[in-house]
Amino acid sequence: MANGNNGGEKGGKRGGVREFLSTLFFPLTSTLDFLQSYFKGILIFLLLLFLISTIPQGGIGEPNLITVTLRGAIIDSAKVLKEIEEAEKPRYKGVLFVIDSPGGAVAPSIEISRAIKRLRRKKPVVVYAAGTLASGSYYSAIWSNEIVANPGAIVGSIGVIFESPIIEDLLKKIGVEPQVVKAGKYKEVGTPFRRWKPYEVAEIKKVIEDTYEMFVREVCQARKLDCRDRERFAEAHIFTARQAKEVGLIDRVGTIDLAKKEVIRLSKVKRPVWKKPTKFEELIKELSNQTASLLASLLLGGKLW
Repeated sequence: MANGNNGGEKGGKRGGVREFLSTLFFPLTSTLDFLQSYFKGILIFLLLLFLISTIPQGGIGEPNLITVTLRGAIIDSAKVLKEIEEAEKPRYKGVLFVIDSPGGAVAPSIEISRAIKRLRRKKPVVVYAAGTLASGSYYSAIWSNEIVANPGAIVGSIGVIFESPIIEDLLKKIGVEPQVVKAGKYKEVGTPFRRWKPYEVAEIKKVIEDTYEMFVREVCQARKLDCRDRERFAEAHIFTARQAKEVGLIDRVGTIDLAKKEVIRLSKVKRPVWKKPTKFEELIKELSNQTASLLASLLLGGKLW
């Protein structure tokens, strides 16, 4: 009898421990039981949430319209050219090219301009001047199908400039004198260490004027303007959007909504769906724009400005 009672007591203790542990871990075990029972349903629900979150605004389906952006000073064309390359894919039927840039270096401005010219052969491209469309950035825009400018935008500045500071007196004050070994009469053209000699100024002017002639000639071809009337629209004049329309540099004055409608109209898509960048892409793009602007403020040399 004693052994039986001891066994009963031990069994009761074990049962009490199990009951205590079961009560203690009930929230965890019940959660696990729930997940095990409804795992497939939860998985399907989460999948639906993911799919809904990735649906672009404007409708369900593959994007058929895309935006390319050019913001800040034009120092390098690689980022914009990559966006244009994406826009060339057959799934996209129309392109909105948003520009807010004061211009920049000559070569990358030409690269972007020619890329837009090639893209236009495949699908319509509408430029939207969001703030500044000037000099190199205007060069980038000329071969689009249409240019729409915000009413407050600044347009034009069709001109070329080469500038460099003279730091000769500064170097003398701090006791620094440059040493130069050169071969070629014009090898020091553009040096900041002294004032340029007349023949050096003439050499720079020769390059600047030829680049300007190329700029004006392409504007005339792309915008169907008379080059004999260049004083009216070129010569580095700057215009409001309304004035730019009067001289033929843009086609319409309006907001980005109008520019998007023009893309839809020209592309003839029945159910427009715009490609939306991810948050990560937007962050990288913003950092790139800020970096380009900083470099532009530091770098000197030939530029479309």
